[in-house]
Amino acid sequence: MNRPTPDPYLAQCPSRKLIDVIGNKWVLLVFPLLYKGPKRSSELLREIEGISQKMLTQTLRLLEENGLVERRDYHEVPPRVDYRLTELGKSLGVLIAEVDDWVVDNFYATRGE
Repeated sequence: MNRPTPDPYLAQCPSRKLIDVIGNKWVLLVFPLLYKGPKRSSELLREIEGISQKMLTQTLRLLEENGLVERRDYHEVPPRVDYRLTELGKSLGVLIAEVDDWVVDNFYATRGE
């Protein structure tokens, strides 16, 4: 298939929608946790202080719609569902985990401390 190369510097380039997804604050917090392995929604809620159930659900759906996260339903009673990165998500997860580590390592330097 001969597709044009995305150019995110062009205002009308659809790749900007993907940049919006991966640049989202909640995505940047969810991704490093899922990069470590599958998590249930309740685990993510406990680990990410300040995120609401509604925002977490919206974030996970957005990631699922973009092929970055897979929702796995085990069809059990009581219900058991977890979320995990897809292969595509894992390739991005490597980068986001590095950014997360950079923030932790350099937080004080960015504040001039």
